[in-house]
Amino acid sequence: MTEEQEFYISIGQNIKDSEQSQMFGKPCFKINGKAFCCFFQNEMVFKLTGETHNEALSLDASQLFDPSGKKRPMKEWVQVSYHYKDNWKEFAKSAFEYVSGISKK
Repeated sequence: MTEEQEFYISIGQNIKDSEQSQMFGKPCFKINGKAFCCFFQNEMVFKLTGETHNEALSLDASQLFDPSGKKRPMKEWVQVSYHYKDNWKEFAKSAFEYVSGISKK
């Protein structure tokens, strides 16, 4: 297991009520059966909206998540480099809050 993956797991496990799972065959964390973050290419990916989405996407090397590699990115999902690991916890918390709000509708 890489240092990046260990850090990803520690963040997810420290979010109350999150559960480890899989999304597109990739490790992810879910709330109420809905993914809010995952791990892909040694980077963390977050489902975000609004200002937090813009902030994450503005970081160098950040990009919209394209798990298929076929230039069909997922608009709400932002892949953030390990270089910005200090932001990962904040983005994971925002993603968790966003997705848990969706699941209550």
